[in-house]
Amino acid sequence: MNKTGNDKPDILVIGAGAIGSFYGAILKRAGCTVSVVLRSDYDAVKADGFRFTSPLGELSWTPDQVYQPGDTPSRFPDYVLLCVKVLPGVDRAELVRPWLGEHTGLVLIENGLDIERELADAFPRNPLVSCLAFIAVSRTGPGTVNHQAYGQLVMGNFPKGFDHHCERLAGLFRDGGIDINGTDAVVGERWRKCVWNTPFNPLSVLANGADTLTMLDAPGGEALIRTLMEEVIAVAQADGYPMPDGIIEKNLSGTRAMGAYKNSMALDYLNDRPIELDAILGNVVAIADRLNVPVPHLRTVLVTLRIRQA
Repeated sequence: MNKTGNDKPDILVIGAGAIGSFYGAILKRAGCTVSVVLRSDYDAVKADGFRFTSPLGELSWTPDQVYQPGDTPSRFPDYVLLCVKVLPGVDRAELVRPWLGEHTGLVLIENGLDIERELADAFPRNPLVSCLAFIAVSRTGPGTVNHQAYGQLVMGNFPKGFDHHCERLAGLFRDGGIDINGTDAVVGERWRKCVWNTPFNPLSVLANGADTLTMLDAPGGEALIRTLMEEVIAVAQADGYPMPDGIIEKNLSGTRAMGAYKNSMALDYLNDRPIELDAILGNVVAIADRLNVPVPHLRTVLVTLRIRQA
């Protein structure tokens, strides 16, 4: 029971940027106590909370507690939402360790493939819930966020299953106004999201931060994106996770319906922030190599971006 005296859980969001602050807002709207750990936006959020524009209505909110890395929690939360980017040199286990009690559940809302294992190994006794966010949302300034579209989460335990923690969290997110799809095979769902993320995110960087419609409408752009999607699907199939028929058409039509959208990697590139290259693309190519699946176009994009980073 949280400090407000109701039966809703205490939530702590680590990495309350666009993604973390959005799902924190949803849980706050569902009646939870929601606190955040912040680095860059600490002063702005401490003073004014989070300010949102969203088709879901008023989502602006004030966290119950605003912490900085290195602070000591007043109490261990029921759930920690980890929403930081998966980057080389970022030790996610050490980020969450000070905030995790013996019974605290760890909830990942992060991009990429094969990103859960290091946390499962570090905290084998804590429940681990893995979530994929299907959302168009971006941070537009300190503590200010523009939610453009969507918001659905796909949720399941890692490596498999859908337990009472998933049931509880799914109910809370639904109470807050978003759709939840439960799965007992979350790794397969991560592959499904890679069909979109792995082509669009890295290509946006090669195209100097281009939005989705610019990439699709450039001469040969849609054909290249289709080819990259086909290679991702081939690797997923070899890894034991066949993708449904029509997934490419569904992804492309949904992307066009969303309008001109700058994805997270494009925004990171444009703002001189590190990009999640390995989590979104490098791990796919590594699995392809292990399974002997040819991915020449994915590899070209990966090597080109690594040259650019160097």
